[in-house]
Amino acid sequence: MASDSPAKRVVIDADPVSLARRVADRFLVRVQARIKDGRLAHIALTGGSMGSAVLRAVAEDPRAHEVDWSLVHFWWGDERFVPRDHPDRNAGQARAALLDRISVPAENVHEMAASDAGLTLDEGAAAYAAELARFGEEDRAWPSFAVCFLGVGPDGHIASLFPDRPEITVIDAAVLPVRDSPKPPPERITLTRPVINASKRVWLVLTGADKASALGLALAGANYENVPAAGAKGRKRTVFFVDEAAASEVAPDLIDVDY
Repeated sequence: MASDSPAKRVVIDADPVSLARRVADRFLVRVQARIKDGRLAHIALTGGSMGSAVLRAVAEDPRAHEVDWSLVHFWWGDERFVPRDHPDRNAGQARAALLDRISVPAENVHEMAASDAGLTLDEGAAAYAAELARFGEEDRAWPSFAVCFLGVGPDGHIASLFPDRPEITVIDAAVLPVRDSPKPPPERITLTRPVINASKRVWLVLTGADKASALGLALAGANYENVPAAGAKGRKRTVFFVDEAAASEVAPDLIDVDY
């Protein structure tokens, strides 16, 4: 499999609970493999119910206590520009599910700006781009994530990159402010496609029959401007982790029974 054109594969579990456990297992295996020689592992997290479910499953796995979390840095693919203690904050959800339950150094957790942090939306996006640049690799002003988690909306959006909007086409910036989001809240901060697609592995996690159409279009090679999930790809692996309800339109030859 060519690393610059990885095949998209699909892993199916019966239901969201078993799917979360499967993803958590693969995540812990991948992190341990990455850091075993003292290398850093940069991880991009996603929000939503499945994003939190996966992180809770990681926290509940005994192997989580064997990880040297000082070598792991956590980032976010997007964030809602709301106050820090707002329940919609992806960072708050991730802290409750995992980050506050493991021994990860505070400086390894890279949150996007909250609306009450004293920064405007544009300044918050710029600040996150600068933070990413501190860990830039090769010719990129951002780290290459060992794993980039993404949720997928029924409309096919990923992070806060929505269909038929200008943000999905931007290639000359790492982070963007989003205004008038079609999904509330209206103001958000998001990574761009170049940052997502520089990841070694992109793992898209989605459940429910309402995601079946978006999944089918993404796998069929739809235009990423119309279906952003179709444009997400890791340099080594691109895997869609789905439950049976979301998998109704998946071609059998794309299903990976061994991953």
